[in-house]
Amino acid sequence: MPLKLGPAGVPLSCKGRTIVEGMDDITALGLETMEIQTVRTVAPHHFDQYWQAGILSWKTDFEMNLHGPYYAELLGDRRELNRTLSKMEASLQAAKVINARHITYHVGPYGDFSRGKDANEHVANVMAGVVDRCAQIWNNKDEEEDYAAFPWVLENSPTLIGVETSGRQELWGSLEEVLEVTNHVEGTVPVLNLAHIHARGHGRLRTSEDFGELFDQVRETIGGKTFYCHFSGIEHRMGNALHYTQIKKSDLKFEPLAEFLAEDGDWLDITMISDSPLLEHDAMFMLQQCERAKHRLFEKRARDDRRNKLAIAQGIDPEELAAREAEERAKRLAAEGKSEEPAKKPEAKVEKVEEKTKKETAKSTKKAATKKKDEPMDFSSEDDDDDLF
Repeated sequence: MPLKLGPAGVPLSCKGRTIVEGMDDITALGLETMEIQTVRTVAPHHFDQYWQAGILSWKTDFEMNLHGPYYAELLGDRRELNRTLSKMEASLQAAKVINARHITYHVGPYGDFSRGKDANEHVANVMAGVVDRCAQIWNNKDEEEDYAAFPWVLENSPTLIGVETSGRQELWGSLEEVLEVTNHVEGTVPVLNLAHIHARGHGRLRTSEDFGELFDQVRETIGGKTFYCHFSGIEHRMGNALHYTQIKKSDLKFEPLAEFLAEDGDWLDITMISDSPLLEHDAMFMLQQCERAKHRLFEKRARDDRRNKLAIAQGIDPEELAAREAEERAKRLAAEGKSEEPAKKPEAKVEKVEEKTKKETAKSTKKAATKKKDEPMDFSSEDDDDDLF
C-alpha cells in the first residue's frame, strides 16, 4: 500500500520559508509530498519559486500538488463565475510551472441553485471546461521553449483537477455530489477531505469500519485505487465544520484510519495531505500511527500463527486454545491480586495533585492580573482568515 504524506504548505519548522527549502525539510523528515496553498489568488512574483520547485520535483520524483483559491463561486451569477474562473486560470498556469500532480478546487455556495441534478450538471460542465483548459496549457505545441523550461510536459500527464468535499451544509460538495461529478467528467478526481466528510456527516468517521465503508463507496462509484485525501482534526457543530484543529484535540482520530490501512488497505494508493495547524508535525504523527498499526498487525498475526501451530500439535481447535489461554491469564492475575483493568491512583495522591494544581492556578491568575495592570489593553484580533471553508 503506497502512502505519501506531507503538509499543506511550507513546514512550520522551515527557516527559509521558501518552497524549495520546504521541500528539503519535508524530505529530511521522511515525508514525500506537499501541497502549495494559493489561498486567495496566485501571486506572479511567486512563479520563480514555483519553477525552481518544479525542476526539483521533476528530478527527485517528489510529488507536488497545489490548492487553488479558496473563495470560489462556480454556482454564482455570470460575474461571480467569471471572477472565479480567472483565479482558476492563474492557478492552472502555476500548476504547470510547478509540475503539480493534483490541483484542488472548491465549488462554493449553492447560490440560486437547489441541491440536486441542476447544480451537479452545472458544476460538471464548468469542470469539464477546466479540464480542457488544463490540457491546452500543458500541450501547447506552439511554444517550443516550454519543452526546455518545463521538460516534464513531455513525460508527465496534465495536472488532475481535484474537486474537494466541503464541510458546511450551505456549500456544494457533499461526498455524493463530488463523486457524481467526478464520475462523469474525465480528468477530474475527488479530493476526500476527511475532516470535512466527518463534520458534514455529524461525526460519521469513528471506527476503522467507517473508513473502510467510505473508501469502498468511492471505489464502487468511480473505480480505481488511487486517492487524494486531506486530513486534520476538526471542530464541528450540527453538521458544519467550524475550524481545523490538531489531530489529538479532535473527535476525528487517525488511529482507526491507520488500523484500516494496515489491515485492509493493501489495494490503496493514497496521497495524504495534513491540513492541521501543526502541518508537518501532524503529518509525522500520522506516519508514526501507520507504523504502529503495522507493528500491531504483525504481532497479532505472529500470535495467531503460534496459537494455530500449538493447537494442531495438541489436536484441538485454535479458538478453544485461545479461550483456554484467556482463562489461564485471568486465573493468574486473580492469584496475583491484579486486574486487567488499569489500577486507579490512590485517593490521597489524587487529592495532593488537585491541591497542587489549585495553588498553581491561583498563583498564575494573580500573576496575570498584575501583568494586566502594567500593560496597555490589546485590541488586536487573532482570528485566522485562512481557516474558512
